[in-house]
Amino acid sequence: MARPTSTHPTDSADDAFDDAPTRPSKSQLKRDMQALQGVGEALVGLSKEQLQRIAMPDVLRTAVLQAQRITKHEARRRQMQYIGKLMRDADATPIREALDVINGVSAAEVARQHRLEQWRTRLLADEDVLNELLALYPNLDIQQLRQLRRNALREREQNKPPRAFREMFKVLKELDSSTKSNEPAPADDDDLSDET
Repeated sequence: MARPTSTHPTDSADDAFDDAPTRPSKSQLKRDMQALQGVGEALVGLSKEQLQRIAMPDVLRTAVLQAQRITKHEARRRQMQYIGKLMRDADATPIREALDVINGVSAAEVARQHRLEQWRTRLLADEDVLNELLALYPNLDIQQLRQLRRNALREREQNKPPRAFREMFKVLKELDSSTKSNEPAPADDDDLSDET
């Protein structure tokens, strides 16, 4: 005996569902909220100086500063939930990008670090690079950098810890931050000597 086949209007029903906008599932919404709360936790972990460099709504900044002062576990948990709620209303993209820069994750920050390392390497190889740096950074303390170079070379010869080597990078980084220059990375010695 043959079974009767059911007749369902499949074409018209499927077309109606295809045109309807798809909403995120409850699980996806929960994951998104937890991610925003994670950004809030990262903000709470920053120093006050680092927080000042991040653009965010004043109410969010106040909530983050309050969370940094809270020591009781339950009160801190509630404050973190409140920060997560505030994060939903804020534009999280620029905050995430600023956190990436602070944590050294962004591509621009990595490129900047490499550029500064190249300057340091070139400076150790040739003292004349100081003139190029002075042209880029007019507020450069040339005596300080010259002394750091000598100390770094001495440390290298004597196999001592690279304190002056690290200090050179720190000085270059502070100069670069203060001037916000966007000069290209030095590819080789000939390219930069032609420019100056």
